Amino acid sequence: MSDTAPLLVIRDLNIGIARADATLLPIIDGLSFSIRAGETFALVGESGCGKSLTALALMRLLPSGIHITGGEIFLRERELLALPEAAMRELRGGDMAMIFQEPATSLNPVLPIERQIGEALTLHLGLTGRARREYAEGLLAQVGISDPARRLAEYPFQLSGGMKQRVMIAIALAARPRLLIADEPSTALDVTVQAQILDLLQNLQAEYGMALLLITHDLGVVARMTDQVGVMYAGQLVERAGREAFFRAPQHPYSRALFAALPETAQPGQRLNALPGQSPAFTTLPIGCRFAPRCQRSGIRDQNPCWTQAPLLEDRGDGVWARCHFQKTGDEGRRTDDNRRVTPHELRSSVLGPLSSVRGLQVHFPIRKGLLQRTRGYVRAVDGVDLDLTPGRTLALVGESGCGKTTVGRALMRILPVTGGEMFWQGQRVNPRDKAEAKRLRQAMQMVFQDPYASLNPRMNVSEILREGMLALNAARSDTEARERCAALLLQVGLKAEHASRYPHEFSGGQRQRIAIARALAVSPRVILCDEPTSALDVSVQAQILNLMQDLQTELGIAYLFITHNFAVVEYLAHEIAVMYLGRIVESGPAAAVLTAPAHPYTRALLSAVPRIEGGREIIRLEGETPSPANPPPGCHFCSRCQEALPLCKETYPPMTDFATGRKVACWGQRTGLPTAAFAAGN
Repeated sequence: MSDTAPLLVIRDLNIGIARADATLLPIIDGLSFSIRAGETFALVGESGCGKSLTALALMRLLPSGIHITGGEIFLRERELLALPEAAMRELRGGDMAMIFQEPATSLNPVLPIERQIGEALTLHLGLTGRARREYAEGLLAQVGISDPARRLAEYPFQLSGGMKQRVMIAIALAARPRLLIADEPSTALDVTVQAQILDLLQNLQAEYGMALLLITHDLGVVARMTDQVGVMYAGQLVERAGREAFFRAPQHPYSRALFAALPETAQPGQRLNALPGQSPAFTTLPIGCRFAPRCQRSGIRDQNPCWTQAPLLEDRGDGVWARCHFQKTGDEGRRTDDNRRVTPHELRSSVLGPLSSVRGLQVHFPIRKGLLQRTRGYVRAVDGVDLDLTPGRTLALVGESGCGKTTVGRALMRILPVTGGEMFWQGQRVNPRDKAEAKRLRQAMQMVFQDPYASLNPRMNVSEILREGMLALNAARSDTEARERCAALLLQVGLKAEHASRYPHEFSGGQRQRIAIARALAVSPRVILCDEPTSALDVSVQAQILNLMQDLQTELGIAYLFITHNFAVVEYLAHEIAVMYLGRIVESGPAAAVLTAPAHPYTRALLSAVPRIEGGREIIRLEGETPSPANPPPGCHFCSRCQEALPLCKETYPPMTDFATGRKVACWGQRTGLPTAAFAAGN
């Protein structure tokens, strides 16, 4: 293969799914692109457009019933579609590897992590015994997992979502493949680990000339990582361009709609420009342009070529190709001017106290060892947290994976036992061990989980899912009343009444998240705890969910605890922010103050690592690894990674200090010295 020849070439790839009558329904239509060694090609688009299916086709891992019906795939000038399965097994994990989107379903639940990483090391590198174990430990350390020797002996269920994703990345990188296919590799990762993983991928590319096919919905990651961008919609490539040309002037209306839906392009309180409707089903594709039913330029049906003629992917110059009948005019995707106004609930919340509060919340998990399983220590998942949830306002809880964010939410919901601290509801102390009181509060506090598919019972239809909570918590007096409320709830979250008879697998990811929100609303709660509710959603669906949540808060005065690592969403939705590190809050305060002038070194590192489409921000790279909550360091837990640590930081944990404008910071540097210039400006 010559130095200038592409490493991967895809020509006119077509994929179909078998129908009941044995005919094939087209899914992927005429897909063509190439990637050179050391180059990154990003494939973006909504869920269900065919991105992951394309990746599985390259690996020859398509599910049963889905077939490649035409086209060619070349890797290093070898035609992959002509190879026998035995030859493909040698290529997978060696010359080409894939990071799958769902690590929870991709990792074997009955094998320890060492066995799963070791399989690739033995097959492709010939390593065994101690050499294999040491190499596996190095891989885990390389992807940011602390205490790798202990983690190798653990099983997937013992790891957080972000840790499982990092294990998948370690397995994929084990044999240093020439082509790495990364399907949403950073979706479950916090921003610091994401920055570390993206740095790792870029370094490996530079060192080994590895080509990277990156499937993502994060345009900030695309702006940082890629050389070429391909935008997919309903099984077709609608735009292909170099990174600079794409971000300077996207040509296709769908590409511009994706930019308009980003939270960072809106002012706090403004509605996001969410795309109307949904992607068409492959059984009912439009005759002309597949984007026409959702496009502002398509005009009146039968009076525009968009409805009758399928556009071709045409060269627009400067290396840009677009599938559209019209040239860009510059008037599409404008944001409506809907400036933020103080709602009645916000006025009320400034007078009333918080609905729910915790003081000194602790959740410790015992570490049991030996034949008798005696307690040998504790994992201090949450170690003294203070929070207030106020009507009509959103508190964002942010921090790295494993810092205890989700544990806080589950403790508030009484899903996990509380080790210590006090909990209050409307100023009255709550007994965490009183089951009757916990049941009453569970109606007032509901939770929207990170994975809606895993949290919805697949054997129950939507009506049964919504009615279950109403009847269990006496929120409806009869089943008839519960059924009537189901229809109203579905309309409230942007679904249809006829969806009540369908099952979770019949909906898209965004629709399932709406059902999860409807289930939380079914018992008329006053507080909703949201655990990464938009992390797995593409930007257009995310915009719909965020608009919905903001509308519900304005209408009902709901208090949100929003657990997330997406700072663009935090900036758009949150009124207050609490930053968590290793079980404790290190900084809290009004969202605008924390985001514009972060005081704690950890907060500054988090914000610097956020990938943004405009780029230009220097990343503060944290030294070392996050300590284990089973053995936190003495003094400030962050001092071993802090570039500004003082001798005092290693001796005593800093108390929380109150500053102006409601800001609180746990940092000896801020307490003993003058605040940083940025912090002083923010106050």
